[in-house]
Amino acid sequence: MGFDEVVDLLQKLWPLLLLQIGLMLWALVDLLRRRGTRTLSLPIWLVLIIVVNFFGPVAYFLFGRKEQ
Repeated sequence: MGFDEVVDLLQKLWPLLLLQIGLMLWALVDLLRRRGTRTLSLPIWLVLIIVVNFFGPVAYFLFGRKEQ
């Protein structure tokens, strides 16, 4: 894979990259503000949100987010 192909691939994928970063930051801020979850502990959710791209933040919002 040459340099031009890498640049072309990045140009096509940047919206998904921005979505992933935004979703991850939103989930991290929400987790740290609430200081509580429904299922797993806070440190485990931190790791899942950061390490499991896209699905970690989505799983947090669906299963871990504690209602106020």
